[in-house]
Amino acid sequence: MSTTTGPAFSVREIPFSYAGSWFGISPVVAEKTYAEHLHLVSHQTGLHAVLRLVPTRSGAEAAAAVSASPSRLVWSGDDGQVELAYETVDTVRLRGHGLGLAISAADPALTPFSGTYFYRDPVDGAHVFTDYGTGRRYRVTVLAGTAEATGAQALGTGERGLAVAGDEPWEVSIEEFDSARPPYRASCTFDEVVKAAEAEFTAFVDAVAPWRGPQTPAAELAAYVLWSATVRPAGFVTRPAVLMSKHWMDKVWSWDHCFNALALADGRPELAWHQFRIVFDHQDPAGALPDSITHSEVLYNFVKPPIHGWTLRQLRRRLPDLDVAELEAAYDALARWSTFWLDNRRGPGEELPHYHHGNDSGWDNATTFDHERVVQSADLAAFLVLQLHELADLAKTLDRGGDAARWTAAAEQLCAAMLERLWDGERFAARSATTGHTRTSDSLLDLMAIALGDGLPTQVRDTVAARIRRHLTAFGPATELPTSPHYEADGYWRGPIWAPSTVLIEDGLRRAGHTDLADDISARFRALCEQSGFAENFDAKTGAGLRDRAYTWTAAAYLILAAAHTERIAPLPKT
Repeated sequence: MSTTTGPAFSVREIPFSYAGSWFGISPVVAEKTYAEHLHLVSHQTGLHAVLRLVPTRSGAEAAAAVSASPSRLVWSGDDGQVELAYETVDTVRLRGHGLGLAISAADPALTPFSGTYFYRDPVDGAHVFTDYGTGRRYRVTVLAGTAEATGAQALGTGERGLAVAGDEPWEVSIEEFDSARPPYRASCTFDEVVKAAEAEFTAFVDAVAPWRGPQTPAAELAAYVLWSATVRPAGFVTRPAVLMSKHWMDKVWSWDHCFNALALADGRPELAWHQFRIVFDHQDPAGALPDSITHSEVLYNFVKPPIHGWTLRQLRRRLPDLDVAELEAAYDALARWSTFWLDNRRGPGEELPHYHHGNDSGWDNATTFDHERVVQSADLAAFLVLQLHELADLAKTLDRGGDAARWTAAAEQLCAAMLERLWDGERFAARSATTGHTRTSDSLLDLMAIALGDGLPTQVRDTVAARIRRHLTAFGPATELPTSPHYEADGYWRGPIWAPSTVLIEDGLRRAGHTDLADDISARFRALCEQSGFAENFDAKTGAGLRDRAYTWTAAAYLILAAAHTERIAPLPKT
């Protein structure tokens, strides 16, 4: 039996996968849907459970406990086990003794337009599933032992697959590919496959979290969530990309990617830069970024907030080797993105840009949008001010002095309008873009202008910081005031704690001089992840993980905050 190192995890929480692969092994077969058995789940053309994997004994299903580490997945029974490991991004190897394995189509129904067809290839004798959902083929090659097929070439509804006998040691490979490839030939042993996968992950975690230690116990698992959710370029995904999850949130949304880029910057700078740039590969003629990108679709019906200037400022500090051509491209793209907001999201005579819907803000159902959706809000203005200042700074670096003055003037005008129109002396309000009426709410979104840090007047930032403190629970800042009548424990952006708001607030408070509060928020959120993992969001009062349970921007937030905390407390080198 192989022995492996690395963090153990539950595949109900985190899919077992491999950097670059478009599929994982998981019981999650649809949104919030957990199957009884593990499946090979692919994310090409959407989330598709393709193959069901069931351990067997003497032809019947066998009870088996499942355990996983970054390089190996194991089903363990009383008298045997089955092991699975990734050999490459599109090939897994499985072996067993004492237990067999049934590998079958997840959906028994086959129509002319859906389902999985199964046949045995006369070229090499391999068993092949060809799936309408993904549009790909899945080839099973028996390397040792015996297997019996059921339903080969059958049409209609019925069982399709093969049963690998467990009465002798056996081994098979499963590949995901397009139309054809040479017959599979094993070039290494199963143990060598495991060790190679282990080395790949170890190199990754050593690069992105070299600072990890007893005070950051979740760092390796956070790194695994990012590593295992990475896919190779395919379809509309133009670069190596970290999906938000290899559960059902299997897209790149146009602000989520920023946090993944920051978490990767110090250790994997090229991959980090790909994360930042990927959404700009799909920038539309108006300068807008898509709402989201995935293998087979790009959506433009909403946008996401312009936090990209804030992100680029940090990336430039961490990626000093960016060449002029990359900076020029980033500048031009960021300028078009900013102009989109200034030209297309400001009404006649208006100085402030507006959202069309809560989805544009990333806070889909925040109470800020309860009374009206098309609003001017302080978070949007603040993010855009930061972006305009970053453009000005980058223009100076690129010797575009005239541009720098123009961007600086636009930033100052926008900040002044935000304070004049949205600040009432005690709090920020949202203003209707159609009527000019203002309303306040108990949403944390109304306090996100703290992202400006020391760009806010002292009295404003101190007041906002005090209001943020009221949102704190034992686990961090709740997105709706916990005493609000609109607070919901699992209300998406109406209560739960989220990673991006936490990171943006922590950074803004720190730059605003409220370092004690920033330290407190960082500590609470890091402890939350160490307790509850890397869920999409968390119950603000209990800390329980909610929704998708393997979300990369949550893992990225942990790595960002843990790395910064470790750097702050590290002893100075002796001189």
